[in-house]
Amino acid sequence: MSVLTRDEAQTRAGLLDVHRYTVDLDLTRGDELFGSTTVIRFTVREPAGSPGAAAEGAAPVRTFAELRPAALHRVTLDGQELDVAPADVVESRRLPLTGLAPGEHELRVEADMRYSRTGEGMHRFTDPADGETYLYTMCCMSDAPSVFTAFDQPDLKAVFEVSVTAPPAWTVLGNGIAERVGDPAEGRWRIAPTPPISTYLMALAAGPWHSVRAEHAGLPLGLHVRRSLAPYLDADAEELFEITRRCFDRYHEIFTEPYPFDSYDQAFVPEFNSGAMENPGLVTFRDEFVYRSAVTDTERQTRAMVIAHEMAHMWFGDLVTMEWWDDIWLNESFAEYMGFQILDEAARARPGDHPPRWHAGSTWTDFAIARKSWGYDADQRPSTHPVAPDPDGVPDTAAARLNFDGISYAKGASALRQLVAWLGEKDFHAGINEHFARHRFGNATLADFIDSLARASGRDVHAWAESWLRTTGVDTLTPRVVEDGDRWTLDIRHTGGRPHRIAVSLYDRAAGAPANLVRRDRFELDLPGEGAGDAEAA
Repeated sequence: MSVLTRDEAQTRAGLLDVHRYTVDLDLTRGDELFGSTTVIRFTVREPAGSPGAAAEGAAPVRTFAELRPAALHRVTLDGQELDVAPADVVESRRLPLTGLAPGEHELRVEADMRYSRTGEGMHRFTDPADGETYLYTMCCMSDAPSVFTAFDQPDLKAVFEVSVTAPPAWTVLGNGIAERVGDPAEGRWRIAPTPPISTYLMALAAGPWHSVRAEHAGLPLGLHVRRSLAPYLDADAEELFEITRRCFDRYHEIFTEPYPFDSYDQAFVPEFNSGAMENPGLVTFRDEFVYRSAVTDTERQTRAMVIAHEMAHMWFGDLVTMEWWDDIWLNESFAEYMGFQILDEAARARPGDHPPRWHAGSTWTDFAIARKSWGYDADQRPSTHPVAPDPDGVPDTAAARLNFDGISYAKGASALRQLVAWLGEKDFHAGINEHFARHRFGNATLADFIDSLARASGRDVHAWAESWLRTTGVDTLTPRVVEDGDRWTLDIRHTGGRPHRIAVSLYDRAAGAPANLVRRDRFELDLPGEGAGDAEAA
């Protein structure tokens, strides 16, 4: 099986602009196969140095699209049949496109695809409780070609317009608002076109879902689960909607860019390989998050954090997407940091409210205990890697999969929290809002993100990034308190070479209760690099 290399992706991105995918899926062909017809509208760029028209004698462009068909029926390019060997495409999983002249083109591919039973592509599940069947897609990182024909790389974004034929009793969900069309007995659905998104974010879920719907600030909300779990979803629906509403409100207070899609469905799906997936407009979660027995408040808080994490991706990952998979850490680290921070802020009691049951206490305490230790552990193993790996260290999509670990999530989020402490929340928020404005519905790199933060703050964020994100291993900070009469000095020695911003607090024993401490003062100091920092107070 071939994998897409970074060099191939860069070459193809230099040749093509992809405008629109029109995808028609037939889910009524049996238990093994489904029909997939894809029309891709794209433009081949002019050869370099020949504005306005192709250079005389310029070689025609050669590239490829990806698909993984069980059977390939027909391929046309600009209305003309392409002479392709179906067996070769099935074997190589690539559709060669040769002789492409500069200008606009339309590729049409008709194929049968195979359902997955392992969580990738179009997963098919039959519920043993009642015999009902459910389907959902998982296109990340490189499994979109198991569902539709694609130029499958994150920096070739396009509009998606999806139609589906399904059994009449089923409900279809997608990245946009889904509506039945025509005769209900025909089971036809049309999903509203999306803004430009990456191929790995295309999402579909189909089956006899049990759904609970609501609305918030004009935005349609939906919760969906297989029918056998309906009583458990109903019991938790109001809690899930409350978390969703509060997180949306807080994100909209921070981000100047409004939520960029037309609806927000959350589907809890069976046999899901990940915790959740940030498909725009249709977030998928493993259905273990629909609790079927008593759980602790900490478990409820974990579920709430995952909801907040995936919502952060609507902006960072979906609105603005990495160019290549070396920056997948930034998607995850940002969502990890924002998920904990936003949940903590959203859970604060409003006037007349009691603290919600899904907030067991400080989310950052939970992060330090349950998540940060995951990052520390991964960072001290021989397999450690920088939070932001060098692009050459992620040469293909197979290598990129190895970076979904405690470093990309927990250590990266810890580094971002340190960055926020160093910059201050005001400058950090200004920087990310500039980043969204500059790259909305496009792609960006770590350097682009750092540039926005540096412009907003006036600080050398690039040097910070080199120290924190391009290095491996942990730092060690060793405090030593020296008393001299009624004065003391706190001496902090650290190794590892990264700058740190730390807070120091002074406490007094409470009168009449020597076991209790009362904070008298708090101040912050910067440790610029390997060496020592001193703090002195009376």
